[in-house]
Amino acid sequence: MMKANTFKPIHLLLILSVLMLASCKKDKCEQKVTYTTYDAVYMSYAELRTAVKSESPRSLNKPGKIYLKGNYIFVNEVDKGIHIIDNTNPSAPQNIAFINIPGNMDLAAVGDNLYADSYVDLVVLDISNPMNVSVSKRVENALPYRQYTNGYYADPQKGIATDWTPRQVTEVVSNDCGSGGGYWGGPIMFEGDMFNNNTAGTGAVGVKSNPNVPGIGGSTARFTIASNALYIVDDRDLHVYDISSPTNPVNTGIKNIAWNIETIFPYGNHLFIGGNNGVYIYDNSNPLNPVYVSQYNHVTACDPVVVEDQYAYFTLNNLVPCQQGVNELQVVDLSNIAQPTLKTTMPMTSPRGLGIDNKTLFVCDGNDGLKVYNATNVMQIGNNQVAHFNNIQATDVIPFNNRLLMIGEDGLYQYDYSNIQNITQLSRIPVVK
Repeated sequence: MMKANTFKPIHLLLILSVLMLASCKKDKCEQKVTYTTYDAVYMSYAELRTAVKSESPRSLNKPGKIYLKGNYIFVNEVDKGIHIIDNTNPSAPQNIAFINIPGNMDLAAVGDNLYADSYVDLVVLDISNPMNVSVSKRVENALPYRQYTNGYYADPQKGIATDWTPRQVTEVVSNDCGSGGGYWGGPIMFEGDMFNNNTAGTGAVGVKSNPNVPGIGGSTARFTIASNALYIVDDRDLHVYDISSPTNPVNTGIKNIAWNIETIFPYGNHLFIGGNNGVYIYDNSNPLNPVYVSQYNHVTACDPVVVEDQYAYFTLNNLVPCQQGVNELQVVDLSNIAQPTLKTTMPMTSPRGLGIDNKTLFVCDGNDGLKVYNATNVMQIGNNQVAHFNNIQATDVIPFNNRLLMIGEDGLYQYDYSNIQNITQLSRIPVVK
C-alpha cells in the first residue's frame, strides 16, 4: 500500500539467498548473491483516463464496498470497477452492467451522479441510464494518498504502477572481510524511487428522484455525501468537495485528521471518522467547513463506526495492519458529544463492518458470520443476540427499510428483518472465483 513517503508491499514474498562465497583478496570479500527485485507494471495516464466505460455484466470476483441507491445496488469490484445490480425485486436481483474503473475502491451517489475514485483521480459519472454510464467530469490528481490493494506509485512519465512483477537478479558484491564477515543480506529492489510522494444516512430514492437526496453506503465507506458536500477520507486527511453543481465538484479544503484513517459515517450534523487509534467527530452544520468537536481514543485497531440516537457503535479488530489490536464491539455514549464516553464492550471473533436500524444492530464478524442484536438496552446487548448466520464470511452491511444488504467474500446477500425474531434470506448473488 502507499502512504505519503511510504510504500508497504504487504502482499509480496521476498526471497533472498546467498549462493557462493567467491574469493577474499586482501581485506575485501567478493560474493555472488541472488535477490528478488520487483518491476512496476504501469498503466499510462492516457489509458487510465480513457478507460471508464459501461460493459456487460460480469460475475462478482473480489467484492469490496457496497452502496444502495433507490432500486439499484452498486458493488465495488476491488481495483477494477463497479457492478450495477437492479434490485427492483430483492428476492431476484439482476446483475445488469459493469462500469470499468481502474483503481476503484469507493463510491457515493446523489441524484443521477455517482462519484468514484480511479487511483489518483476523482471521477463523476452520469448514471441516469445505468446501462450506459458516461463520464461527466474527472478531477485529476485529487487523491494522491489513497491506499490500494497492491500499493501504487505514480511516475510522471510512465503513469500509475498498478502491479509488481518479481524478477531474480544475481550480481557480485564486495564488502570488508572480517570475523564472520560473510554477506548475509541483499538489497530489496524496486523499479523507480519507491519512497517519493506520488507526483501526480438518509433514505434511498430512485436514480431519477430528488437530486438532493444521496444514497446509502456501508460502514467501511471512505466516500459519503451530506447536504451539498462530498466527503472523502484518505489515510490521513478529510477532503471536502462542494457538489452544489453535481457534475463539477470543487475542492473547498483538506483537513488533516490523523494517521491511519479508515472510514467516514455521517449522522445528523456530524461526521464520525474512524481510524486506527480512535473515532474523530466533526460538526458539519456548515457542510463545506466541518469543524473538529472531539475524539474517542482506543487501543490501536481497525474500526468502522455507525451511529444511532445517542450511541456510536464500532468494531475493533486485529487484522492487518492492526495486528496488535483487539476483537470486540464497543458502544460509546454521545450524550455529551464533546466528551464521548465508553458505555460497554463485547468480545467478538474478527469483526468487520456493522449497521444499526431502529435499535437492531447487525455485526459482520468475519469467519463467524453475521450476528444480529437487539440494542434497545445497550448495557445488555451481549445477552440479546436474536440471530446468528454462521455459515458465511461477512464483511459489511447496509440495513434499510427492513431489508439488509450484506457483502462477504462469498457473495452479496439480502435479508428481510421485518420480523426480528424470524430474519429470512431473500437472495444471494455468489462470488465466482
